[in-house]
Amino acid sequence: MVRLNTPAATWGRYLLMSVFFCAAWLGMLSVTPALGEEKRIKILTREEALNIALEKNKDIQKAREYKNSVEGRYVEERSAALPQLTLNGGLSRDRDDTFKKILGGLFPPEKETHSTEVVLSQPLYTFGRIGAAIRAAKIGLSTAEDQLRIFQQAALRDVSAAFDDVLLAKELYTIAVQNLDQKERLLDEARRKYAAGTATDYDVLAAEVAVENARPQVIRSENLIQLSRERLRFLLGIEGQGVDVTGTLETPIAPIPSHDKGVEIAWKNRPDLSDLQKRIGISVELVNIYDAGDKPRVDLKASYGWKDVNYINVARGDGQVWSAGVFLTFPFFDGMRSRGKTAQAKSDLRTLKIDEAKLKDSISLQVRDAVNACRESEEILNALSGTIRRAERLLRMAEKGYEFGVKTKLDVDDAQFNVNEAKGNLARARRDYSVARVTLDWVMGTIALKTSQ
Repeated sequence: MVRLNTPAATWGRYLLMSVFFCAAWLGMLSVTPALGEEKRIKILTREEALNIALEKNKDIQKAREYKNSVEGRYVEERSAALPQLTLNGGLSRDRDDTFKKILGGLFPPEKETHSTEVVLSQPLYTFGRIGAAIRAAKIGLSTAEDQLRIFQQAALRDVSAAFDDVLLAKELYTIAVQNLDQKERLLDEARRKYAAGTATDYDVLAAEVAVENARPQVIRSENLIQLSRERLRFLLGIEGQGVDVTGTLETPIAPIPSHDKGVEIAWKNRPDLSDLQKRIGISVELVNIYDAGDKPRVDLKASYGWKDVNYINVARGDGQVWSAGVFLTFPFFDGMRSRGKTAQAKSDLRTLKIDEAKLKDSISLQVRDAVNACRESEEILNALSGTIRRAERLLRMAEKGYEFGVKTKLDVDDAQFNVNEAKGNLARARRDYSVARVTLDWVMGTIALKTSQ
């Protein structure tokens, strides 16, 4: 082997070292964003997630803006009952030569006018139109509150369910990993027995296939965690930051109300029912407004100001000007337009009352479904409470028996399947019970009240 120490070889080694260090540095840079992404993940408890949802959820933000819009509408309608003040000012110059010919030059044909005045307009009597409009706008403020509560309760329900979905996905991932670990232990045991001559290559091949079949479930479970976390982030309205959860699926068992009691609570607290009832009140006021469209109204109108009149090259004068009066307006025939609008408003009112009865029936059905779901999930949860402990004991016995040659691999597989099934069923039962309780609270309209306490 010939060692080269020429300048060209030396520079070549320096060049290779430089390329190596540059590649390593660039590799570190490519890893840095991934580390940064991990650091940007926000770990949330259930209470923190619900509080963030109340603040950042997009639907709740839209409801708040709707409330601001309704408040502006109330101010607009209330202004109709208040005096209207207008400041007018003007400068005009005109010429009319007809007066010169008619009056033989006695009346100046050209003049210039300066004027400033404040005009007052105040409705005195409108046959109830203004009062009804103000009352309708005030009721509209309450409907905006109901709309906000509707979206808040829906967000709390969805976020709580999404939170439980993330916890369930983590439980399923843990079960899948434990299953894979158990299959790998059996593979190691099969190889050890094969080396000792107490097992065949069939046993080793079967154990290898079992390991490979267990890997896809781990991958699917891990992907399910990512999807569940992303859905939770979407419901929370968080942008540019990942989220994760900490907590448990265990929910204290609480008494379940009867159907009649749940319906009674729901009729008192459901914001959508309250919103519909207030819309009925608005429709009543709209009937009064349209019915007064062809009725008389009385207005006070007044003005006060100053005027300067200059007849060019002849005379000039200025002084105060004012006027005041009470005016009656009676559109006794408007082509029956008011009657048509009144008929439409009465029809809308009857439709809303039908919707109210329909919504009450729907709430009754929702309460029944929610109560039944809570009872079902509670019974399943109680039935599975001791299954895992017995299944794990059976698995340990099967593994020991397989190790000493008194149990077959099929016995171990059956025991492991029972453990995985029991753990998965219990995790799903806990998640279903938690979601069922939240759904029942949402159906009864009490979810937001309980969260705020």
